[in-house]
Amino acid sequence: MEGRRRVLSPRNGNTSARLLLVAEAPGARGAERTGVPFCGDVSGRNFERLLKGAGFSREEVFVTNAVICNPQSAGGANRPPSASELAACSHWLRATVELIDPAVVAALGRVALDSLGRIAAHGLVLKRHCARPQRWFGRWLVPLYHPSPRVAASHRRLEMQAGDWQILSALVRDAGSAE
Repeated sequence: MEGRRRVLSPRNGNTSARLLLVAEAPGARGAERTGVPFCGDVSGRNFERLLKGAGFSREEVFVTNAVICNPQSAGGANRPPSASELAACSHWLRATVELIDPAVVAALGRVALDSLGRIAAHGLVLKRHCARPQRWFGRWLVPLYHPSPRVAASHRRLEMQAGDWQILSALVRDAGSAE
C-alpha cells in the first residue's frame, strides 16, 4: 500500500523460532506506529499476556501478519485487508513461513487463517477448529482467536484464549523435543 509503513523487520522476532504467529495486519495504534507487531495498543497488551501465560517470550517467537502494511479507511481507521491486499502480500507470507521454517504456525484470527490457506489448503474454520492442531505445509497449524478487545468481548474471552494458548505451548514443546 502506497505510503504505508511496512512492518517486517528484525523486530518481528527470532528467525530461528519454532513458533510463527500470524495475525491480520499491523494496527494503526500499534505496529504501524511502533514498527513492532502487537506493540503499543490493547491487542498488543492482550497478546503479551497470552504469550507470557503460555511460557513464551518475544525472543523465542516470530510474529508477522497476513498483510505487512496497515489497511486503513479513508478516515484513517483500521479496516480488514481487502482480497487484493491479501493476494498482494501472500508471497511475503509464504516467504516468511519458508524462511523461519517453524515447527508450528499459529493463525491469530480468521483473516490470518484464510491467508495461510492461500499458501497451502488446510480446510480449517476458526469457529470449529480453534486450538485444534492440524498438519499443514510440512508443519503444524493451530487456529487461534485474535487477541483484540473486540474478539475477547464478543467471540472468545481472554480466559478461554489463555487455555487455547496452553494447547499451543504443549504442541511447540512436543514439536521441539521431536526434532
